[in-house]
Amino acid sequence: MRYLSALICIWTTMIFLGVPSAFTSTRKEAGNSIKVIAVETFLADIVRNIAGGRVQVKTLLPVGADPHTFQPTPADVRGVAESNVIVINGAGFEEYLDELLKNIGGVRKIIDSSAGLSFRTPGGDESADSDEKGHHQGEAHHDEGDPHFWLSAANVVNYVENIRHGLSEADPGGADLYAANARAYTEKLEELDQWILNQVKQIPENRRLLVTDHDDLGYFADRYGLRIVGMIIPSLSTEASPSAKQVTQLVKKIRGNGATVIFLEAGEAPRLAEQIAREAGIKVVTGLYTHSTSQPGGPAPSYIEMMRYNTATIVNALK
Repeated sequence: MRYLSALICIWTTMIFLGVPSAFTSTRKEAGNSIKVIAVETFLADIVRNIAGGRVQVKTLLPVGADPHTFQPTPADVRGVAESNVIVINGAGFEEYLDELLKNIGGVRKIIDSSAGLSFRTPGGDESADSDEKGHHQGEAHHDEGDPHFWLSAANVVNYVENIRHGLSEADPGGADLYAANARAYTEKLEELDQWILNQVKQIPENRRLLVTDHDDLGYFADRYGLRIVGMIIPSLSTEASPSAKQVTQLVKKIRGNGATVIFLEAGEAPRLAEQIAREAGIKVVTGLYTHSTSQPGGPAPSYIEMMRYNTATIVNALK
């Protein structure tokens, strides 16, 4: 990113002036000095469930941040520089990290949470406008494929194994703890996965239709038996902007398929969605947590609670 070189200079100044570290802590975590940065808030929660209190875990992105448009601050750069381990979603999702890591230098372990998973193949109405899909994507292209693997709890079982393995390599002394915690958390994920499947069954089959703000719920739809009718932004990134033609086509799709709700992520401006909803004669439901957990006192402070909240919101709106 064009801002990173300047950030590195600012970071160096911060060290000279003694600005507090992102990892400043008065606690000793089981005598272990390993410092882990998990890029997204939902990843940090998953890592903590596996690591327990043995390692220090910090999050790079703040709660509510849009990963597609994130710009690291000087404090973020310093936190990454001081880390021993970085846990990423992978699949091309954190494109800004490559240059950041190159600029700060040093050696740290990178755990790719989604390694080993296969990209979904879009199908049905969601791929109907592929001729225009690439023209409005902004800077974040995700050329590899759809990186939103975590929105299927079944995929996150794979995340747990990758994170367990990576932490054990970085800290062999904690391997038994990580393995036990990973087993316990995997059981919770399997229970969550089955719970979501059962919840979606409450929706009549002809109403299991999703219209979203951008292309992020594909794995959720594939796993739990819903169908993506279309998106306001026909892109994997929120940086894109739909054309007038795409908006018109989306209204036609909604009417033609009988979709009843447009779902928006928390923090997304509802103005265009409300305009489309008026034209199509449907409603807008806001507040899904798809890229970030909520604050601790909110409705989705952990990954599991995030998925339960989203599921309940979708099911209640559609059934």
